[in-house]
Amino acid sequence: MEKRDYLDLYHQMVVIRRLEERSAELYQQGKIGGFLHLYIGQEAVSTGLISVRRPEDRIITAYRDHGVAINCGLSAREVMAELLGKATGCSRGKGGSMHLADVKKNFWGGHAIVGAHLPIAAGLALGDVYQNNQAVTVCMFGDGATNIGYFHEALNLSKVWNLPVLWVCENNQYGMGTAVERASAVSEIRRKADGYGMKSEAVDGMDVMKVREVSARLYEEIRNGSGPQFLEVITYRFRGHSMGDPERYRSSEEVKTWLENDPIGIYHRYLLENDIASEEELQQQIQMAEEEVNDAVAFAEASPEPPAEELFKHIYVEG
Repeated sequence: MEKRDYLDLYHQMVVIRRLEERSAELYQQGKIGGFLHLYIGQEAVSTGLISVRRPEDRIITAYRDHGVAINCGLSAREVMAELLGKATGCSRGKGGSMHLADVKKNFWGGHAIVGAHLPIAAGLALGDVYQNNQAVTVCMFGDGATNIGYFHEALNLSKVWNLPVLWVCENNQYGMGTAVERASAVSEIRRKADGYGMKSEAVDGMDVMKVREVSARLYEEIRNGSGPQFLEVITYRFRGHSMGDPERYRSSEEVKTWLENDPIGIYHRYLLENDIASEEELQQQIQMAEEEVNDAVAFAEASPEPPAEELFKHIYVEG
């Protein structure tokens, strides 16, 4: 990695953090409607995972998708405008928080229904097999989705057909307000892949470099014909499940312990301790990220809402 690559990872993580913080403010001001699921605390997961993909590799995720969109190359302007329901958003203001997407960048969307996008991921990978592409489909989902029927159907078929899929479970310890061990007979999520004869492993999702290293290896193994693999990323969301979450199911002590392992702080120290960047350079990245997000908010607020005649457009794929 070149120095600029290290700094780019840092920049992306800070942009995601600042964008989510501003989104929370705008939601409380009534400028964002519907549900809002923040990615604060999980920035290292998508940043490390997506940083090593090739342009032809497909990314598909669940409803906590703002950070994933940024990592896939969508601008903060496009994301923020979509959150505010504006015509300049990546989904033309008709998707909102849980339906960000840009297939031209091979970001196949956020999906609101828990687990429903896993069969879609299998289908994308099957299409690549038919077309003899060397692409990998990366499917991200939460621990709660592993208790859904879609999960088992998709993993089973991906193994039966030896599909090039990397199944990535973002285990942030809770499915809404229910702890993993209370909802799943198998609390070590990756072991669920054993039932399908699928290779699996776990990684510290608070460390972007560890996520990146493991992801790069798995991409290549799958690309070289290993078949589907399963990665459990151990992480934690610093905010509630969504903005309406009273968070009565976890203690302040637990949250404090995880906050001490802030992924941005971990990476900040890594860059300093390994003489990759100076404190001044990192502060410059923070300033640039804040300016980028402030610009995105101003752009979104000034953008028009979609006209009424847009309601029945883009319902089906054209052409």
